[in-house]
Amino acid sequence: MSPVSILLVVVGYFSLLLVISYFTGRKADNKGFFVGNKQSPWYVVAFGMVGASLSGVTFISVPGWVKSIDFTYMQMVFGYMLGYVVVANILLPLYYKLNLTSIYSYLDGRFGKNSYKTGASFFLLSRTIGASFRLFLMANVLQITVFDAWDVPFFVTVSITILLIWLYTFKGGIKTIVWTDTLQTLFMLLAVGISIYLIMDQLNMDITGLANTISESDYSKVFEFGDWQSKQNFFKQFFTGAFITIVMTGLDQDMMQKNLSCKNLGEAKKNMYWYGFAFIPANLLFLILGALLLIFAQHQGIAIPERGDDLFPILATQHLGPVVSLFFLIGLMAAAYSSADSALTSLTTSFTVDILGADENDEAQTKKLRFRSHLLFSLLLLVVILIFRAINDDSVIAAIFTIAGYTYGPLLGLYAFGLFTKLKVRDNLVPVVAILSPIICYILKDNSMDWFGIAIGFELLMINGALTFLGLWLVRRK
Repeated sequence: MSPVSILLVVVGYFSLLLVISYFTGRKADNKGFFVGNKQSPWYVVAFGMVGASLSGVTFISVPGWVKSIDFTYMQMVFGYMLGYVVVANILLPLYYKLNLTSIYSYLDGRFGKNSYKTGASFFLLSRTIGASFRLFLMANVLQITVFDAWDVPFFVTVSITILLIWLYTFKGGIKTIVWTDTLQTLFMLLAVGISIYLIMDQLNMDITGLANTISESDYSKVFEFGDWQSKQNFFKQFFTGAFITIVMTGLDQDMMQKNLSCKNLGEAKKNMYWYGFAFIPANLLFLILGALLLIFAQHQGIAIPERGDDLFPILATQHLGPVVSLFFLIGLMAAAYSSADSALTSLTTSFTVDILGADENDEAQTKKLRFRSHLLFSLLLLVVILIFRAINDDSVIAAIFTIAGYTYGPLLGLYAFGLFTKLKVRDNLVPVVAILSPIICYILKDNSMDWFGIAIGFELLMINGALTFLGLWLVRRK
């Protein structure tokens, strides 16, 4: 595709999002921005949450994982379903009972102000880094494919990207997001489905042939029960998947804000069950795409990239023709922006409510604070993306992104301690516990092979949560 064609696709895509924003956000007040006036249809929320979960990182990375871990990622996906059941039956009833706008308000009533600010701060840190990283990936693709040819600086590319997201989210907030995310989920799944169909067509393959080819390939392994030291061991993957869902959905303002926009608890639970169920075939599609890309490359004698993340972008843009290239671009935009727009909205909500302590009964003052917070986090995302660009080192960026993932462990420990014990804590020591736990986890992960002879993988999240729980027990009030 030529740079002009790509630019036209981007402009057309954002024009559609701005039209949706106009109709959904023109009468939105603070309640509309924060929780959609609790009028969001559960089935719209459920479908849109699939796209928000399958970020641009997933869109590029999951197909590439097939090269190194086959289909064993599905073990974690099955664990996700257990996590959704826990969220639907333990956390959602709590949030609706307390009528929360920010889910971290629970920590204020349970432990105190320091715990409340700590939980919100960990979310703000993690989501800022995560959203910036996802937007960095998308902005980098646009820079390479379009703006480098026109000598447009990367700073301008990122600024325009964030400005467009700001324009379609600043007024309606979550009231707009539930609808734009639905459209973007549709685009993303269409992109994957059409890419699979077109590759099958080039390989003269039907559905039966697809199933047989993948099952007979070297990539068809789904379960790993034997090797306890492997990071792909079923029990490690399954239970890690469940806990990842609990913290990255149930304890994440971004994901819960959509659920809290449903009309009532019953509809929110239906949304969670259907969303969790839909996540299984959605991820399976990405893995099927990854296997097909590898099989296509071998069939055509194309060298398979060393980095799994390069597999889909290189084949889509250089070897599979303009139609696949077009849908790759649309799918990547949908994946990146469906995650980034909801992240910007949730960051604005959490900072306005949790950190600034906005009084929701004061409509004018809260709107002013909300507007400033929205602008602040738009600028902050810009700065962090430019820092990623300046570093320009995959290993450093990956480490930063991994460290951001550590921040969910303290949230897991805080909520587990609050829900499953009746103990009080020394509120002023909670920030110390929450900071020490990820540091200890980092040291454990870095030395686990030397000390214990095993490699610690995603299960670090559970260890992090357990250490936070233990730390809270140590600082309990007697």
